[in-house]
Amino acid sequence: MAIFETKYAGLTLKNPLIIGSSGLTNNAKNNKKLEDAGAGAIVLKSLFEEQINMQGDVLMQSSDFPEAADYIRGYVKANQLEEYLSLIRETKSLCTIPVIASINCYKANAWAEFAQQIEEAGADAIELNVFYLCTDLDTSPNEMFDLYISILKKVKKYITIPVIIKIGKGFSNIPRLANQLHLHGAEGIVLFNRYYRPDIDIHKMQLISGEVFSSPSDLSDTLRWTALISGFVPAISIASSCGVYQWEDIVKCLLAGADTVQICSTVYKNGIGIIPEMLKGIEGWMNETKYRSVSEFRGKLSVCNAENPSMYERSQFMKYFSDKK
Repeated sequence: MAIFETKYAGLTLKNPLIIGSSGLTNNAKNNKKLEDAGAGAIVLKSLFEEQINMQGDVLMQSSDFPEAADYIRGYVKANQLEEYLSLIRETKSLCTIPVIASINCYKANAWAEFAQQIEEAGADAIELNVFYLCTDLDTSPNEMFDLYISILKKVKKYITIPVIIKIGKGFSNIPRLANQLHLHGAEGIVLFNRYYRPDIDIHKMQLISGEVFSSPSDLSDTLRWTALISGFVPAISIASSCGVYQWEDIVKCLLAGADTVQICSTVYKNGIGIIPEMLKGIEGWMNETKYRSVSEFRGKLSVCNAENPSMYERSQFMKYFSDKK
């Protein structure tokens, strides 16, 4: 019988399949259904710093008393935070698998103290989705690195549960960032988050929302960086995310060096039944290839173990196409 158990950021999971932060995980009863379907862990829907601030600003605009601004913002934040803590408590009361809280933040001071309340509510770990798109011409790449490190260090002061950082692809040296996060106490890293994607309606001449879900074509970048980071920064746990749709994709991520794999878009599109289907597919592959446990094949094709590791670092098509006849 295949052994799916794996370690991730200091947590023990019955299998490497994690349901990523989304509307799927915003309800305790639904989280129990995800566990019953076979999920190894759940990341709760993110609490958005930007959204809370925006709601406070909207209420403030409807007030005739500008001096009440701080009170209004504080009330909105306290209400949102208490709802989130209730979600953690209710989910923990129903589920036995690890429950990972998630905060979508972009300021170092905003969530450090709240992280302690998250731990007290029963969360097994916290995932910080540092969601910040920098467009300032005077901001250097080092300042963006410093923002991530600053948020991590301040949160680590308040909690003892594992801290996981979810990052985007917009860095010139992703392995360096992963290494710095590890050196400053991050137990895990998620590759990758997805920024809001705009589109343009050429008929109405206006900006609209682009595709919400990831695409299977996104998996290539996920595999590349999973393989590189697992080789260059082996001490940090990796959750591969973005572009994972089928059980084969999960196997690929594990072979590249991931400890776990987060899924979201495929559950939205295919329903909760995709979870047991994926687990069945992985088990069948493991039986066929004679692997008894996930640990036996994890990282077999990372940058350190692949027969031709240079393929992970190749950035140009020229050599590939010049070899074709």
